[in-house]
Amino acid sequence: MNLRQYEYALAVADEGSMTAAAERLGVTQPSLSQQIATLEKHLGVQLFTRTPSGVTVTVPGRAFLAEAKIATTASRRAITAARAADGELAGELIMAVHMGLGARQLPQVLGQLRKRHPKLQVTLHEEPDPTDMERLVRQGTLDMILVHRFPAGCTFDVHPLGEEAYVAVLPKGHPLLSDGAALRLEDLASQGWIRFRRGSLLDDYLARLLADAGLSPHTVARASQISTAVRLVAQGLGVTVVPASAIPEGFEELACPLLPSLTEPVLVGVRRNPGAAETAMLDHLHQQNWCGTGLLWQPATV
Repeated sequence: MNLRQYEYALAVADEGSMTAAAERLGVTQPSLSQQIATLEKHLGVQLFTRTPSGVTVTVPGRAFLAEAKIATTASRRAITAARAADGELAGELIMAVHMGLGARQLPQVLGQLRKRHPKLQVTLHEEPDPTDMERLVRQGTLDMILVHRFPAGCTFDVHPLGEEAYVAVLPKGHPLLSDGAALRLEDLASQGWIRFRRGSLLDDYLARLLADAGLSPHTVARASQISTAVRLVAQGLGVTVVPASAIPEGFEELACPLLPSLTEPVLVGVRRNPGAAETAMLDHLHQQNWCGTGLLWQPATV
């Protein structure tokens, strides 16, 4: 039994197919099947149930794969640490990011890291729902998280970066945009709203805001991406409220500050005993502006 077999099993579980996993891994399907069969024989349990359309993970398989993920992650970190000690940042850094956070800042950070450390690979888990985030934390697969609030069970060290302002987004030419004044949520109560997928942190946040204000506006559409929601607003479907820095370039004129201002903290979490890659990423994150970046106005104050 070896780590390569663990990686094979994880790929099969991710893809739900021996054929697709073999293509992803760059090996032949018979070779992959043989390795999985050897692993199952050694373990004495069946990891996958074969079906006409692919494979499904068995109950023992899920238990094994959870630990296999931890083992392969530890192996990756060991390799990264060894190379960093020799002055080379290489390997893979894995980060989870809450919906809308760092839409403008992260590309700049990753570009800077790429220039300085071309052998370092960064994998982003974008917009995981709370259940997925907790699972990733529990599995020990993450090196860093960029969040508004920490998921349950997370023991990462906390580093505040700043605050994220929220803004209203309205169609071009909307009467409420005419004078550029800050808006209250009550001003938007009669409008159709673009909301986000149910269960997402952003939609939960909006639901709490509206409930606290005693408002229940009509939802006309739901989107899974902030950029999609803003584009729906631009086409006149309705209005929405989103993090300021997540507004796509070219749509800033549709944004309007809110009164009172709505903000949430921006936090980066780093696993205990971080390596050089995490430290380098954290340094670049601290150099970014996390207070209303990219807009021509500052959030209104009461």
